[in-house]
Amino acid sequence: MSIAAPNYNDSSCLNRLHPNQDRNRSRASATASTGGTMRSGVKSGVRLRRYAITVAAVVVALIVVGRITGILVDWLWFSSVGYGGVFWTIFSARVLLFATVFAVSACAIWLSGMLAHRYARRVDVLRAQAADPSHASEVAVELSELIAPHVPWRASIACAAAVLGLVIAAGEVSNWDVALRFIYQVPVGERDPIFDRDIGFYLFSLPAYIALKNWLLQLVFWSAVVAGAVYALRGDIALERPPRTLSAAAITHGSALLGLFFAVKAWSWWLDRFLLLYGDNGVVVGASYTDVHVELPVLWMLVGLGAASSVALWINMRRRSHLQPVVLALLVFGSSIVFAEIYPSLFQRFYVKPSELTLETPYIEHTIALTRQAYGLAKIEVKPFEAEQGLTLDSLQANRATIDNIRLWDVQPLMDTYAQLQEIRTYYKFLSVDIDRYQLDSGYRQVVLSARELEPAMLPSNAQTWVNLHLIFTHGIGVVMSPVTEKSTEGLPSFYLHDIPPVSSGGPAIREPRLYFSEGRQDYVIVNGNVAEFDYPRRPTNAYTTYSGRDGVTLGGVGRRSLFAWQLDDPNILLSGYITDQSRVLLHRNIQDRVRTIAPFLTLDHDPYVVASNGRLFWIQDAYTVSQWFPYSRPGFGDNANYIRNAVKVVVDAYNGTVDFYVSDPADPLLRTYARIFPGMFKPLDAMPAGQRQHIRYPEDLFLIQAQLYRAYHMDAPEVFYNREDLWQFPQELIGMDGGSSASTMPPYYTIMRLPGDPRAEFILMLPMVPSQRENMIAWLAARCDQPGYGKLIVYTFPKDKLVYGPFQIEARIQQNTEISQQISLWNQMGSRVIRGHLVVVPIENSLLYVSPLYLRAASGQLPELKRVIAAYGDRVVMEDTLDQALAALFQETTQAASSPRGATDARAREALAHYDRAIERLKTGDWSGFGAELNALRPLLEALGAGRSDDHK
Repeated sequence: MSIAAPNYNDSSCLNRLHPNQDRNRSRASATASTGGTMRSGVKSGVRLRRYAITVAAVVVALIVVGRITGILVDWLWFSSVGYGGVFWTIFSARVLLFATVFAVSACAIWLSGMLAHRYARRVDVLRAQAADPSHASEVAVELSELIAPHVPWRASIACAAAVLGLVIAAGEVSNWDVALRFIYQVPVGERDPIFDRDIGFYLFSLPAYIALKNWLLQLVFWSAVVAGAVYALRGDIALERPPRTLSAAAITHGSALLGLFFAVKAWSWWLDRFLLLYGDNGVVVGASYTDVHVELPVLWMLVGLGAASSVALWINMRRRSHLQPVVLALLVFGSSIVFAEIYPSLFQRFYVKPSELTLETPYIEHTIALTRQAYGLAKIEVKPFEAEQGLTLDSLQANRATIDNIRLWDVQPLMDTYAQLQEIRTYYKFLSVDIDRYQLDSGYRQVVLSARELEPAMLPSNAQTWVNLHLIFTHGIGVVMSPVTEKSTEGLPSFYLHDIPPVSSGGPAIREPRLYFSEGRQDYVIVNGNVAEFDYPRRPTNAYTTYSGRDGVTLGGVGRRSLFAWQLDDPNILLSGYITDQSRVLLHRNIQDRVRTIAPFLTLDHDPYVVASNGRLFWIQDAYTVSQWFPYSRPGFGDNANYIRNAVKVVVDAYNGTVDFYVSDPADPLLRTYARIFPGMFKPLDAMPAGQRQHIRYPEDLFLIQAQLYRAYHMDAPEVFYNREDLWQFPQELIGMDGGSSASTMPPYYTIMRLPGDPRAEFILMLPMVPSQRENMIAWLAARCDQPGYGKLIVYTFPKDKLVYGPFQIEARIQQNTEISQQISLWNQMGSRVIRGHLVVVPIENSLLYVSPLYLRAASGQLPELKRVIAAYGDRVVMEDTLDQALAALFQETTQAASSPRGATDARAREALAHYDRAIERLKTGDWSGFGAELNALRPLLEALGAGRSDDHK
């Protein structure tokens, strides 16, 4: 028997003698293969990185160039309108805030990342192999060892810090006005009832502290994210699979950052004490009983707990316990949930609710007082109004200034009529109708007027060329003005100003009618080129003009033209041969855009209105200072704003584009602060030219906000306020076409009237009020617009034991009137459409008169005509052709006039004319029976007139 010698060339035998050799060979092969793949990937990665860097550089360059050109254009424009100082103040504040936030944020995040990089340990290969000895795990560990040395840690951390710093700074730069208000704040002189701090602390300091706190929380969060990422990549944090580890360096660093977080949270809870003054539990706006007696002590407890936790965590930087941060986090956040959320809710529900009125009474008083102060309601003067029924024709004659200014022309029908009669050409447009008053030869008259604006989009499509849109068609022209009460025999408005160029027929003369700046969507235009601007149409050729106003930024040479071509995204500015070195570009031609660009910190009324003064046209824009930070005040508009003042009147020249800011409320603390921030920007109201100052009016937006709040906050007794015993609401009215008429809330309206007890008529803004869930009238609110009483609010309250018809009740009486309803139905059946106008309540002495216009429009037409006037007084309702006839019928003028032969004759003549007009109307609509009835009624009147004339001759 022989034994074969071992074959050492046999691979199986070799494998048996060296069981790890194959694994090593496989590992080497895998490593070599991986290395080759790595080298190939590295080359591809380098190319991709180069492309990415190139693309990123181009994008960044375009963004930077765009920002720089935008800044240059803004600077040139601000300088051209005389507000270069405002530009530099805002720009400097934004740049300084951005740079400060970026520098601090980037440095803090970089420092956190670098500390993590410095103290992080190397990857423990043996521990990783022990944890997962499989082949794949070994290759993964080796890959980590291959990649880790090539990671540019310092550059990566610096890049991450820079990017995060930019993001944080970009988010905080919008707080530039918060920072400036904090620095330049002025005291208010009133103190809050809980913490006894000046109201200025809440308006100016608290918002800045909140913004600073939010920034610090962001900073701590991102510092922790960057540090955590470094520790995780370096192996100091391994929580995915056992053995889970957390290095001493990571514990130390985490304790430091968590301690900073709790320190900031402690300050945040300290600030939250003041935020209690903005709460709302449905009964009290501001700090309630629960807030003062539970929430406030809890917040102090959380302040102490947060501060103690931060100190404990900083001590833990030496102890390096990984359990202590977890325990403290659970303790702090658990306490905040239990004591700041659950416990107050239970206390409110089971202790306060059963005795709510008694416990909340002092806090309801705070809510009422400070809300009235925040909205200017505390200055409203309350006067009684007896609502008597003693009105006569004599008293009407004594109040002729009120009667002659009762508004019969509503906005929409008048705009339709203006469009048909006065737009003249398709490229002109009336965008809005404004209500104002003028001292004319005919007296102190309330008028409606509208600016004839250019609408380039209405040009024929083949005429909408770049030259036409930006060089030739540059401005609107003139205004249309008509009295609010008068009409022609055809039912059309009478005109004080009309046609192109404006022709005055009793209205103010207009020497410069061109509107380069107006309400419409206005793109930029270039003036003073070598092509004439279209002025207005006339025969046989159009009129042309050249702009000679003050506005515009000079385009000059190639450099500036290139700048504006880039910024406005229009290469034609650079290429056009119509532009010369003297050409100027007019920017921000929309009124509100212009004002917002100069003063972004002001809130604008929705309706700028045009004014004719000294032969020129101006726009007056009401501007408000608003805040969300007035304590104990109910949010009433906008983005939870709870404070408002009509602090500024802005006047914009429609031709020159000059913008002037006049102070209308010098006591406003916000405006006084802005005046310190922007010295010289605001002028006293007395500096406004007298011709413009005569046209300032109480703004409708502010009046609506105040009226909305006053519905509840006229109740100053806590018990009455709590029970809502005397809650008011806005009245309802019927508007629209008959058959399609719908109830809507009555808007406030301007009128000229003599307030009870005053010697002369004045321009006011007024709104009736009715009780909640009722339609009878309970009061009416008025805002005075004329000097010296401008800005004063008066509420006239009715006796509570007397029924006074409200607007909707009068509407019901109108609909129930058989003669009126039959006439409206007949018109609607004969191819016409009846449009019900707004009902207006006209206080005269101590009585109320109700007037509503009625318009007629052909079914296929767009030209409404004022055909009838409905008047109501007491239990009587009449409808006549004119307001005078309606009042005569309402107060039985014929009976009074019968006492004198001359008066009787005049009365019969007017009545005959009314029947004649109605006969013609019925003839137009094909109502032959109605036509015959009117002629039959006319015959005896004509016979009586003939007999009277014969008697006179005798």
